[in-house]
Amino acid sequence: MKIVVLGGGLSTERQVSLVSGTSVCKALRAVGHKAIFVDMYMGLENYDGVLEDAFDAPDGFCGEVAIETEAPDIEAVKKSRKLKSPSRLGKNVLEICALADCVFLGLHGEDGEDGKIQAALELMGVPYTGSDPLSSGMAMDKAVAKRIMESCGVPTPAWREVSYCEKDIPELTESLSLPCVVKVVGGGSSIGVALPETKDELENALRDILKYGNRIVVEEKINGRELTVPVFGDRCMCPIEIVPPEGMTFDYVAKYQSGDKGAREICPAPVSEAEKELLSEYALKIHKALGLSVYSRVDFMLDRQGRAYCLEVNTLPGMTPNSLIPKAAAVEGMSYSELCEKIIELSLKKQNKLV
Repeated sequence: MKIVVLGGGLSTERQVSLVSGTSVCKALRAVGHKAIFVDMYMGLENYDGVLEDAFDAPDGFCGEVAIETEAPDIEAVKKSRKLKSPSRLGKNVLEICALADCVFLGLHGEDGEDGKIQAALELMGVPYTGSDPLSSGMAMDKAVAKRIMESCGVPTPAWREVSYCEKDIPELTESLSLPCVVKVVGGGSSIGVALPETKDELENALRDILKYGNRIVVEEKINGRELTVPVFGDRCMCPIEIVPPEGMTFDYVAKYQSGDKGAREICPAPVSEAEKELLSEYALKIHKALGLSVYSRVDFMLDRQGRAYCLEVNTLPGMTPNSLIPKAAAVEGMSYSELCEKIIELSLKKQNKLV
């Protein structure tokens, strides 16, 4: 198959997406597909050949990338692009996608998980992996997703949605309960998230998060174990426990760095059969309630009484070989390449475009 793997983009999760996308592309090329990696924001700005011949590129445009300890500087990324345009799509992105048998979405965050690129591809009649535009948008918006959780009976921490600006910070600092969790509604990779315990920390968090958006969710802080459940097809894979380094939260650094700074990921998670069934029931319920398809990953907190609270749903979770869904697939005996191919197969079947 001719496959375009879209990654990169212009979100705060750009670097993670570059690694996911190039990893998927290399895996698909290794099993015989004509896969190429395309940065959605940069496009094919360094390719001057015939567009149809791009699928024969010897390296599939897969460069060497890594996840840094800090989120990308978006303004620096904008300045580095040759195409000086307000468009979030780089050179020939839609044109090369139109020539593909399938577009594998290796994007994360804004423009990738929020349904925008899915809508563009649907208008073009181009098959792509994962969920449709509306379901993606609802899951990406944490406030909307929480309303769906409540409507379908999936417990979530007590929460409220807040839209604010700089002048509202003093009043919010006084009125919000502590400790709490503050999240920008459309964020990911723990960017735009804070866990303040004091008023000073809350004030600083509210001011810092304004960099990422002025709509936030403020939720009750649940003490317990952090777990995530991959949903694949119409079933759940094994739960995975995420253990941050001692004295640290599961932030951007803990998620993506190895060694002392990185989190431990225990797969399968050491949970009882009853806890596994409860987590799986809730994960599948919210996956279906949001109208998601093919795959997702649902994050939970499990408190000391064994009660599970759903935090959020990821429609395009990380897809590096060391990411959580590939780890759960490996437990089932599914290789990374097989997982990538199966995602494509399920996506084409859903869109009635299986070739």
